[in-house]
Amino acid sequence: MLKIRLQRTGRKHDPSYRLVLTDSRKASQSGAFLEMLGSYDPSKKDGVALNIKKERIAYWISKGAQTTGVVHNLLVSEKIIKGPKVNVSPSLKKAVLAKIS
Repeated sequence: MLKIRLQRTGRKHDPSYRLVLTDSRKASQSGAFLEMLGSYDPSKKDGVALNIKKERIAYWISKGAQTTGVVHNLLVSEKIIKGPKVNVSPSLKKAVLAKIS
């Protein structure tokens, strides 16, 4: 399955990310990606923190590529895709129940 996800780059304590298209079955071991779709720098407060190729992202989503939660929320913020943001933080209730049992 194809996924659009963030790949961490940058220095220690100064992260920046690439928006990449990966095959979710292989990329977690190798870090290989099929296409670079943009970049995201969360440390930039003023200026452009997100540089993306809107046409390519729309193309891959139309071909069935899935987005991760954080990427989905970034694309909703930039009004590239429509819909509500996704809750990406883990549920505390599930974590407590898993710890107990």
